[in-house]
Amino acid sequence: MNSHRQITRLVGACALAVLAVTAAACGNSSPNGSSSTPPASPAPSSPAAPTTSPASTSSASAPAGSTAAITTNWETFFNSKTSVAKRVSLLQDGSQFAAIITAQQHSPLAAGLTAKVKSVSNITSAQADVKYDLVVGGSKVPMTGIAVYQDGTWKVGVATFCGLLHLEGLKSMPAVCSSAT
Repeated sequence: MNSHRQITRLVGACALAVLAVTAAACGNSSPNGSSSTPPASPAPSSPAAPTTSPASTSSASAPAGSTAAITTNWETFFNSKTSVAKRVSLLQDGSQFAAIITAQQHSPLAAGLTAKVKSVSNITSAQADVKYDLVVGGSKVPMTGIAVYQDGTWKVGVATFCGLLHLEGLKSMPAVCSSAT
């Protein structure tokens, strides 16, 4: 039970930290911003061993270089040192979250937050599944999310980010989250 309590606290801290740097974690979003699957819960309690390079399963219709672009953009989005403007540009429909991203930028939990993509799979011309570790204070939390291809750029899916807002317990959810869950 003590282990469960520690995991719950770590997941909560990660969700808040991710929110602080406008991150993403669980869910499925279509390219038009709507969602067909509710956000998923964080991955199992024991962190998986990180891989040295993200694995990929891609579709012939996926843009060339998708795995590399998704990995770079995902890790940039979750990096606490990335500017608010850049984070907004790497989040599907990010302008709708600019106020939240800006408000959370100075959170103490945001300092040192990073993500390490472990794999990218099921890549189509519109979206891909992403498995990654959120790293906060040296602790890793395995997560899953959806990357979407929007305006010629692979971005963190809105349903993924809304899933984190939900985990964090944000009282006033952005309207876009109601269609993403």
